Amino acid sequence: MTSDGNVRVCENGHIYVKKSDCPTCPRCEEERKPDSGFLSILSSPARRALGNNGITTLEELAGFSEKEILAFHGMGPSSIPKLRKALGEKGLAFKG
Repeated sequence: MTSDGNVRVCENGHIYVKKSDCPTCPRCEEERKPDSGFLSILSSPARRALGNNGITTLEELAGFSEKEILAFHGMGPSSIPKLRKALGEKGLAFKG
């Protein structure tokens, strides 16, 4: 442990420091970030929140209300305007 947090090594061998109990390796997360599409505009926690709930397309996202999306662990309110815009560009909208 350092004064800044716990030194960890992920399954891919990346060494990183975390203050929280979050097991996510920041380097692995950056490597997983899409280069394009609506997921590329979101933070890592928001991307994981959607993925953990089986949402990988805008069509799947449109099946949920904003309230339902905000209830996902890792999804914050700043993501909703980005998602609303991405849906609108494809002629879609949140449910309800």
